[in-house]
Amino acid sequence: MAGTAPVMAEGADPPPDAYGQARRCLEIIAAALEEAGASLEDVVRTRVYLVRVEDFEGVGRAHGEVFSEIRPANTTLLAGGLLDPRWLVEIEAEAVVSGP
Repeated sequence: MAGTAPVMAEGADPPPDAYGQARRCLEIIAAALEEAGASLEDVVRTRVYLVRVEDFEGVGRAHGEVFSEIRPANTTLLAGGLLDPRWLVEIEAEAVVSGP
């Protein structure tokens, strides 16, 4: 999954906090994986891009809630900014899916 931002339906504003935005990113990732015949359990690596270091704890909490049993490798990086100035976080995920 390429970088996934907290895009909302019908252009609504993203959640105001990094935790809520991370949860939204992970919802989008889960839906895309399902559409491809995979699931979050297939994720082996994530990369999290943060605009502000102080959001690390909230984003880490969201990541841990979703991946608590799966435990993919993760790298968190600080980004100078993201495409939309309202976005505080963007998440990439790599999944390994075996063929039929």
